[in-house]
Amino acid sequence: MGLREWRDHTVEYNRYEATPYEALDLLFKHYKIEKTDQVVDFGCGRGRVVFYIHNRFQVPVTGIEVNELTYEEALQNKARYRQRAQHIKAPIRFEFGLAEHYQVRPEDNVFYFFNPFSAKTFNKVVKNIVRSAQEVERTMDIILYYPLPKFKMIMQQNTPFRLINKVRMPRAKDKAEKFLIYRYP
Repeated sequence: MGLREWRDHTVEYNRYEATPYEALDLLFKHYKIEKTDQVVDFGCGRGRVVFYIHNRFQVPVTGIEVNELTYEEALQNKARYRQRAQHIKAPIRFEFGLAEHYQVRPEDNVFYFFNPFSAKTFNKVVKNIVRSAQEVERTMDIILYYPLPKFKMIMQQNTPFRLINKVRMPRAKDKAEKFLIYRYP
């Protein structure tokens, strides 16, 4: 199943919705993950993006998830995936907790978001990413799928990140169905 609603309809965190494989295939025709990259997927759900990137690029990937049931499913998926992908040495990590509490590691440099939470929370997470870049200078990218207007405004007005690419889904019925890729510095 590709969707999971919150039982209490929380305002800060959005429902789980998996990124379609077709969208990921298109993104990675236009965006390359390097062997030195380390990816963080905020609101990783059951791990689709985590496993896709890990399998395709064989780089370390971390998934952050706040829904306890979904997090447990991600761990189960990881166990099954690792049986098939033992040859890939790069680590996969899942962390349970609020995205705004994630301690950005100095080696983290690619951050993926598919509208996992409110703009208020997104702003906090991006501030943590920027703070990390100020502590350990490096090139970092933020990838937004189906970007909300408030997220775009935060990126344009509140961060030093600059838009470097748009990847639009062909034949999309919704013009918001695209990836925006931002780069720091």
